[in-house]
Amino acid sequence: MTRDDIILMAREAGLGWVDADDQLNRFAVLVAAAEREACAKVCEGEVWIEKEVFDCNKPTMEIIRQGADAGLRAAAAAIRAREKK
Repeated sequence: MTRDDIILMAREAGLGWVDADDQLNRFAVLVAAAEREACAKVCEGEVWIEKEVFDCNKPTMEIIRQGADAGLRAAAAAIRAREKK
């Protein structure tokens, strides 16, 4: 969700202060940052690999889990990096 998306939604919702561009822009920045952080926290908190899903030994399971953890951390970092774009 971009700042422009949020501003458009605010105007479509009929918010009374949409003409105050500085306030609206700041609001859009805050909403987008909160949404990015919420999404990143979901990635960091997910456990996608359960032992029952795979029929493999413990060392193999640990490799799978490490790969999943690395992928989820990378996804969280990419979500947070969107702020810089």
